[in-house]
Amino acid sequence: MDTEIKLTMKRVMMEKNTIMKSCKRTGLLLLMLVAVFSSRAQQDVQFSQYVFNPLFINPAYSGYRGDTYISGIYRQQWVGMPGAPKTAAASVDWLVPGREERMAFSAKVMSDKLGPQSTLYASGGYAYRIPLDDLGSKRLCIGFGVGITQYSIDGTAFKYVDNNDAAVPVTKTSKLVPDANVGVYYYTPKWYFGVAANDLLATSTADIKYSWSSQTFKSMERSAHLYLTSGFVVPLSPVVKLKPSILWKEDFKGPSNVDINAFLLLHDILWLGGSYRTGLRIWNQADLQSNLENKDAFAAIVEVYATPTLRIGYAYDFSVSKMNPYQSGTHEISFGMRVLAKKAKRALSPRYF
Repeated sequence: MDTEIKLTMKRVMMEKNTIMKSCKRTGLLLLMLVAVFSSRAQQDVQFSQYVFNPLFINPAYSGYRGDTYISGIYRQQWVGMPGAPKTAAASVDWLVPGREERMAFSAKVMSDKLGPQSTLYASGGYAYRIPLDDLGSKRLCIGFGVGITQYSIDGTAFKYVDNNDAAVPVTKTSKLVPDANVGVYYYTPKWYFGVAANDLLATSTADIKYSWSSQTFKSMERSAHLYLTSGFVVPLSPVVKLKPSILWKEDFKGPSNVDINAFLLLHDILWLGGSYRTGLRIWNQADLQSNLENKDAFAAIVEVYATPTLRIGYAYDFSVSKMNPYQSGTHEISFGMRVLAKKAKRALSPRYF
């Protein structure tokens, strides 16, 4: 009898340890999903270094730098967490030759992966740039873009208990849907203001995007987003300039998302600064939980002009939310390159925004 009791107790302890390990893994996954679901205003991919190429959020920015501009960025979020987001993007924009440089075009591609979910996006944009002074240094730019997005679920990445679960695709399944965005961008040599709306077709195509075999994957749902940005540059000395800026991101469903940024430019070569991202209740939203966490992350950012036409940047985000103990921060690298016309024999005019 004692032997049977000991064996029974041993089995109970083994089952308890198994359950505890499973609960820890499940708890980590649930925490990650809660961060996705509760942060409805953060569903659009947002880079910490967007301030050095706002084209990723506003199509009206096309042509601002005065030359063809090629950029790329890679972001690895929440290092050490299984299935954490990984995002890569590239863009190019260029002016149409003309006396007043009124027209510009752009193209963007982006790949985003979160666990078994992935998104591949490609778009083209157009901007009309209205000069408001004789030099063209002040402009009101109006832009729009159209594109297509591929949403995918990789069923082979799931681990499930019941075979032939109807909620889990057997293989990788994809959907192609159209998308559109619009924006306005006003700038002078000293300050700028922009407003843009992205994912304009998200609501109209929601039933198509996220459903497979009558199952809807809510974690992939996106909403139309509104972006408001503004910033200015002020010289502190002959070799030091200060550039503060702000971004307000809104989807009118979740908490409003606000970025506050500040950078110092040294000798027109080195940018040093940081960003703080947080969530705010700007107006009363009855559907939101009252205890949602607003704290998100700090980012330390450095950008250097390796040459007069080549910029290289790095950002490190460290979370101040409840995600902090489960990951080792976020890394983001970027580059931007101005391609000058072969016949261009001129000094490069500064572009602070």
